[in-house]
Amino acid sequence: MNKDDYRKTEFNNPFIEQRADPYIYKHRDGYYFTASVPEYDRIVLRRSATLEGLRTAEEKVLWKKHDIGIMSIHVWAPEIHYINGVWYIYFAAGDKEDIWAIRPYVLECKEEDPMEGCWTEAGPLQGADDFTFKDFSLDVTVFENRNKWYCIWAEKVSVGKKISHLYIAEMETPIKLKTQQKLLSSPDYEWERVDFWVNEAPSVVRHDGKLYVTYSASATGECYCIGMLSIPDEQDLLDPRTWTKKRYPMLKTDYDKGLFGPGHNCFIRSEDNKTDIMVYHARQYNEITGDSLYDHNRHTYCMKLVWDNQGEPIFRYENNLYQ
Repeated sequence: MNKDDYRKTEFNNPFIEQRADPYIYKHRDGYYFTASVPEYDRIVLRRSATLEGLRTAEEKVLWKKHDIGIMSIHVWAPEIHYINGVWYIYFAAGDKEDIWAIRPYVLECKEEDPMEGCWTEAGPLQGADDFTFKDFSLDVTVFENRNKWYCIWAEKVSVGKKISHLYIAEMETPIKLKTQQKLLSSPDYEWERVDFWVNEAPSVVRHDGKLYVTYSASATGECYCIGMLSIPDEQDLLDPRTWTKKRYPMLKTDYDKGLFGPGHNCFIRSEDNKTDIMVYHARQYNEITGDSLYDHNRHTYCMKLVWDNQGEPIFRYENNLYQ
């Protein structure tokens, strides 16, 4: 199925079109939305008092790529966070002279209004050892647990063809890690190894005393899918042995519903704080000409997250919002 004759279904009506790697942050004045744009050349932000309002909210460009050097190409996967009264955006970018020298960077805004305030470059995200962020690194997410801040990200390592793993570390400040990196997850299963061996795009949701980390696996075409790790929140998050990894993907391509390559999600709460919502991207077709990374039709979707009797999350396209 190609983009010229894709089948519209009740499940594949986008929340926001042509916005990949979506991230929504809920603040006291409403919701903030950012994502990768098709040109991979800037950081954008929109705001609305309601989730629904984000669909048509005015989008503002906060920052543009450099002309040369670092942060001059492949501006990917921004996430906005409010930490100790300061706004931060974590994103990945490359260098025109070495386009795959992808590293994580940080923007900072000390003013109350991130839409109108001044955003400055806080520099590269700093590691705490001689290994972190030294190779292809991206998809930084940060979160607080029991009064400590943590960072999870994807980084490619190994001898020969590099493999994308997930790592975790505690944070010293919003722009610097405190501890050495710990390997959290590797692409162990066949569904994580289609075309490329990939674990990336981590996102955290909390429920009934447990942390759940979803991540994306395989290449960015129809094989892209979502896996999951979990841990009781009182455990040592930096001990990989305390984490549990699901054997099968939690969400994958569904031909009947017309959704292909779901991935790179985040989690938010509804306006009344009663419902967890997963925000993710997917395509409406699977036949892609050229590199799937440069196919612009990865759209943002929203899904109501359901919890089973054991407190485990259930991901169903039937629960997509705005159908």
